[in-house]
Amino acid sequence: MHLPHLIGIEGLDREQITTLLDTAEEMSHVQERELKKLPALRGRTIVNMFFEDSTRTKMSFDLAAKRLSADTMAFSGKGSSTSKGESLRDTMLTVAAMGVDGFVIRHSASGAPKLAMDWTGLPVVNAGDGMHEHPTQALLDAFAMRRRLGNLEGRHVAIVGDLFHSRVVRSNLICLRELGADVTLVAPATLLPTGVRDWPGAAGVTVTDDLDAVLPHVDALMMLRVQRERMSGGFFPSEADYVAGWGLTRERLRRLPDHAVVAHPGPMNRGLEIAPEAADAARSLILDQVAAGVSVRMAVLFHVFAGEGSRS
Repeated sequence: MHLPHLIGIEGLDREQITTLLDTAEEMSHVQERELKKLPALRGRTIVNMFFEDSTRTKMSFDLAAKRLSADTMAFSGKGSSTSKGESLRDTMLTVAAMGVDGFVIRHSASGAPKLAMDWTGLPVVNAGDGMHEHPTQALLDAFAMRRRLGNLEGRHVAIVGDLFHSRVVRSNLICLRELGADVTLVAPATLLPTGVRDWPGAAGVTVTDDLDAVLPHVDALMMLRVQRERMSGGFFPSEADYVAGWGLTRERLRRLPDHAVVAHPGPMNRGLEIAPEAADAARSLILDQVAAGVSVRMAVLFHVFAGEGSRS
């Protein structure tokens, strides 16, 4: 399977998503070897262009490319010509003119990776754009859940918290629904995206503000970070009120079914959306998700850059 790009989960079908997850499973075995390298992308040059701060995503994309033997270039918006007023279009065309093979892009503006692809004609992988999508995060979340729970068909996944500012929730909703999971979105009304019921994949999705009613019936509980840096205030009265209504506290952790798992895309606000006891519990997938990030991003880079149609 060749993917010309990965701008979002929207547009991928179940077969494509499953192929990416199955490839990621194969890539995970590479990481268990003494020599953690494949020659699949030897001779390719991939530029990691991060216009927003990142730790997990940036490092795992860089490691994934190196484990596939690609050459990588790191670009940061801070200290670059963009900080001097150069437009995104001119920046992209300048880097493309150096003869690179494609880009991994994180940007604060929704749609920036798609524009970059249109301007340069090169493959682009979206590493998170504005409040639009974060496709590889959704894939690694599904990978980690599938490993622990098995087939996600008919599984009940609740996504809880700051849905309004999250690009993870849209990608996860589409991905999980495409894989046959039942999804419940849980948030205070102030943190619920406008028109969420009309999103792709949202047909049949339950939306509620009552976390306690959902807890006993889930197979997986995904807690989303409260994105303080994107808030101007007024979304909830206080942090204590948020914890009381929507935090995964020690008491709520005990009320989950025995088999249920806890996920969080990170970084976490311990003590706010998730208690330390929940983050570190045996049922927590949080470190599994981090580990899955490298395998999943190896799979994505392989299918985008190693197939027909990528620059030779």
